[in-house]
Amino acid sequence: MSHKRIPKRKAAIAVGGVAALGAAALLLPHANASQDGAEDTAAAPRTLKAGDASDLASQLAGLLGDAFAGSYYDEGDQQLVVNVVGDNNQLVVQAKRAGAAVRQVENSTAELRSAAQTLKTEATIPGTSWAVDPRTNKIRVTADSTVTGEKWDTLESTVQGLGSGMATIQKSAGTFRTFASGGDAIFGGGSRCSLGFNVTAGDGAPAFLTAGHCGVAVAEWSDAQNGAPIATVDQAVFPGEGDFALVKYDDPATEAPSDVAVGGGQTVPILQAAEATVGQQVFRMGSTTGLADGTVTGLDATVNYPEGTVTGLIQTDVCAEPGDSGGSMFTQDGLALGLTSGGSGDCTSGGETFFQPVTTALEAVGATLGDGAGDAGAGAGDEAGAGDDAGAGAGEDAGAGEEAGAGAGAGAGEEGGAGEDVGGEDVGGEDVGAGGGHGEPEDVSGLTGTR
Repeated sequence: MSHKRIPKRKAAIAVGGVAALGAAALLLPHANASQDGAEDTAAAPRTLKAGDASDLASQLAGLLGDAFAGSYYDEGDQQLVVNVVGDNNQLVVQAKRAGAAVRQVENSTAELRSAAQTLKTEATIPGTSWAVDPRTNKIRVTADSTVTGEKWDTLESTVQGLGSGMATIQKSAGTFRTFASGGDAIFGGGSRCSLGFNVTAGDGAPAFLTAGHCGVAVAEWSDAQNGAPIATVDQAVFPGEGDFALVKYDDPATEAPSDVAVGGGQTVPILQAAEATVGQQVFRMGSTTGLADGTVTGLDATVNYPEGTVTGLIQTDVCAEPGDSGGSMFTQDGLALGLTSGGSGDCTSGGETFFQPVTTALEAVGATLGDGAGDAGAGAGDEAGAGDDAGAGAGEDAGAGEEAGAGAGAGAGEEGGAGEDVGGEDVGGEDVGAGGGHGEPEDVSGLTGTR
């Protein structure tokens, strides 16, 4: 018998029209020459959607080679800004002709990666993180409230040793921890997490992605608190090179729709997986806080959780709270970008939240979005997998229950999180809404969220 996942709760949001993005890659136009043979360098930057800007950035990274020093999306001007080092004017011309805004910077990608390696070697301290910020052409280092005394001195001296103009350091008022939840809540072993995106496993079985720290702690998951298991963890990675898990539905006839439930009985169709771009506006769905929005602030981030170091994450200023781990990060255009990992702060004071890239997770577990069309990790296919059950397992350090959550008070049980009615129609209270789950936004004309 077909077993279709039915969402237990809805975030307060209405969805406007969602435009499908074409799968074809952008082609770089050839530079035209004037009649006297001189290159035309006056090409204006193109107006692009964030997803198209990400595609163009990938192509320009290959074109520019060592001269490419990162890129970011200017949301206001809807332009891709590309950093270039060196004085090869021909490469600059080609980048401009391709439609990007180009700026000269000092730090190369190789230099920034070397600096990040130094931080890994000398300052892997729980409560710290770092990621390259292409808008400043520096590494942004963040320390949470637990990094004090000798730990802070070590971090600060390491950053100073990288040289002036290479990195910045900032303090976060919160504490870095994993978050347990995502879209709709799921439960296992006294813990709660959220399902991220429905996918098709390599063997054709219906499955979903969630946070790895959920999958390594609990093997079987239910869609109801104290309910019978409906899915079993197949693969999980945490800590290490990512924070993701593949969980297969026990019933092979389970219908796993490619969408994210966003409230009012409405969903956002997920069209494909995509790479995130710095500066891009994103939305996150979580079983504790509902819908929240924000901006991508860094890529390839390293986070030193108490449980261990995780690399390759997406850094954002989107808020999240315990119970949100595994939940889906996506765009208004229906692109699946990430799975909620952890961070600091909450949806009252704000903070940083880190996400596992969906593309990397798909490639690692050999799964595809939606009906399984396309290559694993590419997010191809007419329908790409979110699902009404956005969320997946928690773990000993993330979730619900008296000891769940990756930090003191984290979780969805008696000690905090979403309250006693976690995962049901009253998750976190009836008024769980956009941007932290506190009521319904007034503007419901489209996909909205307020941090």
